[in-house]
Amino acid sequence: MSRKRTRSRSEDNIYESRAKIQPIMSVYQHAPFSDEPEAIKIRSACNYGIKITKEIALSGRVPRAVRIYADGAYDLFHEGHAKQLHQAKNLCSNVHLIVGVCSDELLHKFKGLTVLNENERYEAVRHCRYVDEVVRDAPWVVTDAFLKAHKIDFVAHDDLPYACGDTTDIYADLKAKGMFLSTNRTEGVSTSEIVARIVRDYDEYARRNLERGYSAKDLNISYLKEKRIRFKRKIHELRDKGKTVIGNIGEKTDDMISKWEEMSKDFVESFLRRFGKEKLTNIWNESKNKILMAFSPPASPSNSDSSSNGDISEDEERAYVPKPKRARIYS
Repeated sequence: MSRKRTRSRSEDNIYESRAKIQPIMSVYQHAPFSDEPEAIKIRSACNYGIKITKEIALSGRVPRAVRIYADGAYDLFHEGHAKQLHQAKNLCSNVHLIVGVCSDELLHKFKGLTVLNENERYEAVRHCRYVDEVVRDAPWVVTDAFLKAHKIDFVAHDDLPYACGDTTDIYADLKAKGMFLSTNRTEGVSTSEIVARIVRDYDEYARRNLERGYSAKDLNISYLKEKRIRFKRKIHELRDKGKTVIGNIGEKTDDMISKWEEMSKDFVESFLRRFGKEKLTNIWNESKNKILMAFSPPASPSNSDSSSNGDISEDEERAYVPKPKRARIYS
């Protein structure tokens, strides 16, 4: 009869240690909206009668969760938004972070056209790991009734004054009540800056989307504009190819020069080994003598020498009479 194997104590310890090792900061689901059951349950369990002052919150000894509210447009959710929410989440210990996102109607009235619609912005914010709850259609100005309805202890925002109508700063009352906690803006990062980049490099982004299958109609550009963008791209491609070819020629030229230097060095060394110093001296002397003889030839022989050698004398030349020429008669 086979005996069932039992797990040893060491194996139990391994399984127990695996169970204890859990990622502390991991988030497994998105944040609920404020009107969903999960958010309502957490809000109902909060004893808002226990008031938390700024001193108590910053001391780290809080009797319950500190409910901090941050609001904004959060259009094209970017690094600056994430850092702002991270700061709000870490302003004090045991923070329940509530984020209000304004509607399209409100933003178009006070700030202008947005890139993402309100539903896209809601979803972007609720999937940020620092957010515990999202308020849709958040108000432009936070009122006492809104604070009480959502049991908000503090409002977190950057410290710059935000004017609205006759009000120079919509957060002035909260600052006076000690319910305002400031966060820092990320310099050089904003939705307006991202839009400015796209507008500045409009042709490049239009070409990018045309190459990915978008039509001129999809991009709301004319037929001529599309052709101009494509032609500009071809010019850039030709320019890049030209630079590549010139670079390759330069590399080949450098290789040829280096090879020629090596070959010339080998040739000179082999030449010296073959002829040596003495042979080169003899060749130089012979060449020098030939050059001197060419410039200074020997003197011509005298008449006596020529006559003795069988040449005709001057008297013989005078006595010589050539035969008369006769005309030819052709029949």
